[in-house]
Amino acid sequence: MVEIPDSLCSLFSSPVEEQNGTYVIEVPSNEVDHEALSVDETYRVAILESPASTESSIQQETQQPPSRETTNRTPSGPPVKEGEVHNVTIETVGDQGDGIAKVERGYVVIVSGAQPGDEPTIEIEQVQKNVAFASIVDSDPRAL
Repeated sequence: MVEIPDSLCSLFSSPVEEQNGTYVIEVPSNEVDHEALSVDETYRVAILESPASTESSIQQETQQPPSRETTNRTPSGPPVKEGEVHNVTIETVGDQGDGIAKVERGYVVIVSGAQPGDEPTIEIEQVQKNVAFASIVDSDPRAL
């Protein structure tokens, strides 16, 4: 599986754009809305190679399907629990080939055997402070 540092706050995809001689990466507003990032703070940014960069995949990333969640959690803890089932969209693939999805507040979920663009139903198997690991319980019907 992919090793994710505990300090990871958020994971999203964004195109690099040139504006007045500088290059800009736009942060989606939901990253701030869900308290993954704060305005006027400084963050370290990691650049990962994107397997496919299309306008439709960027739109899919900002329109996450709702998860099947039954309990409320405070913003400081992980937004998932072991055994929960969620519908996710796989955004990218990590170094080890596992799919990477985001749920509430930009929380990262690593999904073994998933590919970018897949929309599987997953079950959370292991929860850590900034990342969870899950397995597919129902494949994306579009992939069949």
